[in-house]
Parts: sequence; C-alpha cells; structure tokens
Amino acid sequence: MNNLAHIGVIGMAVMGSNLARNLARRGHRVAVWNRTSARTDEMIAEHGHEGDFVPSAELADFVASLERPRRIILMVKAGFATDATIDGLLPLLEEGDIVVDGGNAHFEDTRRRELKLRDLGLHFVGAGISGGEVGALEGPSIMPGGSPESYEALGPILESIAAQVDGEPCCTYIGTDGAGHFVKMVHNGIEYADMQFIGEAYELLRALGLSHDEMADVFATWNTGDLDSYLIEITSEVLRKKDPRTGRPLVEVIVDQAGMKGTGTWTVQSALDLATPVNAIAEAVFARAISSAPELRRAAQAALTGPEARIEVADRDAFIDQIRQALWASKVVAYAQGLDEIRMAGVEYDWDINVGEVAKIWRDGCIIRAKLLERIRSEYAASNLVTLLEAPSVAEGLSQSQDAWREVIAVAVRAGVPVPGFAAALAHYDQARAPRLNAALTQGLRDYFGAHTYRRIDDEGSWHINWSTDGTEESGDDLH
Repeated sequence: MNNLAHIGVIGMAVMGSNLARNLARRGHRVAVWNRTSARTDEMIAEHGHEGDFVPSAELADFVASLERPRRIILMVKAGFATDATIDGLLPLLEEGDIVVDGGNAHFEDTRRRELKLRDLGLHFVGAGISGGEVGALEGPSIMPGGSPESYEALGPILESIAAQVDGEPCCTYIGTDGAGHFVKMVHNGIEYADMQFIGEAYELLRALGLSHDEMADVFATWNTGDLDSYLIEITSEVLRKKDPRTGRPLVEVIVDQAGMKGTGTWTVQSALDLATPVNAIAEAVFARAISSAPELRRAAQAALTGPEARIEVADRDAFIDQIRQALWASKVVAYAQGLDEIRMAGVEYDWDINVGEVAKIWRDGCIIRAKLLERIRSEYAASNLVTLLEAPSVAEGLSQSQDAWREVIAVAVRAGVPVPGFAAALAHYDQARAPRLNAALTQGLRDYFGAHTYRRIDDEGSWHINWSTDGTEESGDDLH
C-alpha cells in the first residue's frame, strides 16, 4: 500500500499550517515539516483530525514521505530563510522534483532560484498566494510561475484548493520563472492604492462631519453597488468597531502610521525599470511613507498653515455620491496601471502573460477581489486591449464619473484635505487621453543643456539645435 504524501508543506506558522489544512480538507495526503518540530506537533494535535497528514521531525524523513515527483511548498520567511531551506532540501531531491515558494519573494530572487534549480534538473515555482490567513485555509487566489511542466504536476492540486467563481478556480499558470511572484507583487501594489483611495474617501466623509457609524453605513451601502469588494466591506466593519478599552471609535485610537512590507515599493521600482506609469500606486506608497515620518510631520505641523479640512456643501448626500464616483474611477485607474505593468513585464521578460486570466483569478480569494474584476475579465476576453482604460464599458464609466471625480478633488484641495491618490489617478487619466503633452518642452530643454536631441513631427531621425552658436538645426545622428 502506498502511504506516500501527495504534497508537502514546509513552515507551520499560521499561513503554512492553514494551507496544509486546506490541502488535507480537499482530500490530499499532506506531509508537513517545520524547523522547530514542536510547531508541527502543535498543528497536528489541534488540526490532525481534519485530514490525512504525514508529519516528520527530520527534513530527510519529510522528503522521503513524498511521492514522485515530489511537490514541496515552502511557507517560510522571504529572503535568507527561503534560501537556507532550499539549500537544505537540494541534497535530498531528485530530478523532476518541484519546489514551490509560496511567500512574498521578490521576483528577481525567484528568477535566480529558478535558474539555479533548473540547472540541477529540478523545478522551482514562485507562487503568489493572496487572501491572508483565511484565504489560505478556505481558498486563496494562487498565481504560480515556473515551467509549464511543473504546472502539469502541480496545477490540479493548487486549483483544487483555490477559491472558486462559477466553477472556475482562482488559480492559473502565469508564466515562466518569476512571473507568478511578479503578478502577486503588482496585486499588492494595487492593494496599496485601493486602501489609499478608501482612506481618502474616509477623510472626505470625516471632513463633511459624518460620525464613524454614519461613515460605516455609507461604505456598507457602497458595497452593494459597483464598489462591491472585500476592502469596502471590511472598511465598514473597521469604522463601526469601538475600542474595547475606551468605547471610542477604534480608528480614532490607532496611531496614524501605516506599515508596509515592501511589495508596494517593489511594484513602483519595477514600474520605473519598465518605464510604465503607475503614479496612483506610487502615491499610495508615498502616503504610507509620509504617515510614518513623525519628525517631518511634527516640523510641518509647527510651521505650515492652511485650511482646516472642513467641507461644507449645499447637498451633502449628492457630494457623498460624488465621492463614491471618484473612488470608483480612481480604483479603475489603479487596476489599469497594475495590469499595464504586468503586460509590459510579460514583454520584457518573455512571460507571455494572459492579462485577462490574471483578472479572472483575482475575482475571489484575494485581498483586492471586487465586482469590478468580472467586468475587467470580460473586457480582456472580448478584445486585445493595450490598456484597460480603452475598454468600452470602462471608458464609458470613467466618462460618466469624471465630473464628480474632478469636483471632489477641487473641493478637497480648497478644504485642505489631502487626496494624492485621487489626484494622481485623475492626472493619469488626463495625461493618457491628451493629444499632446508637455514632453515636447522637456525634450527642448534637454537638447538645450545636454544636446540630448529631439525627434520632429514632420521628419524622421533625431535633431539638435546649435543653441550656443547660430541657432541652426543639424542631424542628431552626427552627435553620437
């Protein structure tokens, strides 16, 4: 009788143990190991009744308990811990075995590791897993990269534990080497932007004078319409929560400094490398940065003046609906920017990513799951889009929302309510649709001080003005 495990999980912290439990609940025999065996024992004692687990105290025993090809998911801390775990596994593995990194690794690290293991005849899969602790247990969105061959052996198992929408798993093969972790990175960048926009809507509602319970009601109502999403849903719950100690709204006693673990920053850095504009996502990252710069904020609060962040309007309900429209439009732009970055990375790294499939697997299980994603999936399925912004239903929705979007930003600016995310998203919208941008002047200035040349609208090639002599034009090709 074959008692070998179908798949193994290394790392029995909450995410790893929940993922192992999810696998076992779906009928898979799951080998489990943790560097500290007490944690493995604890997981088995608490949850061993949920399925068929094969615990091991030694790494060699763990590897020996797996059927071939061995499928091993690492749920350990990114960086050194991941490399150390891989190095410990390598002497124990055989050609064709599959190692999966389910953590939030940087995609370049994944590319490095994939190449290293490929040269040894092994498969390395960087798999983005979104949904947090609950998603890991009940059904996450999974974004695996690696070789197509590895997905043949791994895919059916991952699809069985992923969230499901209309019978479709929120898991699909993304592309070779680091593609899966790149897509998860961008997912997190969009998540940063989404939360920043929600925060700006909250600030505007507060400036209108709404109580926290009233704001919670507004977000709950928005969650029944086109803003229906996980983040909007839980915003209502967080705003309604009272502090167990004081009875005040919990949000009022939380220090207003937002943390971040790096994926949003990586998204912006990678976008810069790809020359892909993601300014709305970038503003969300910078907003967290300034929130966590207390010395700067104290100095500015002591020195700077401005409006008191109070908004008075003739029709409060109408303005609240305008905030809703601004929030939706900004959210669309952030999705568009993230998907644009994924498309450009697919070209740059030869990943052949299906952007529509990415939208499909984000519909459930992940933090940015939203009603909007079904529209995005449909639009990409219907057309070969350069950008989401050109999709007919999206362009129409943005057109209908833009007057409200502009009004909300104008009111916020006059009142001194910071809305960097809303403003950046609108700026991207206006820049993308503009028939001509100020970049022509930029090129003229660059040519003046650095002879960087420019291209003409009526002729081929590059050109340069002899600014310091007779002002004549010459071919820029002669300068380089």
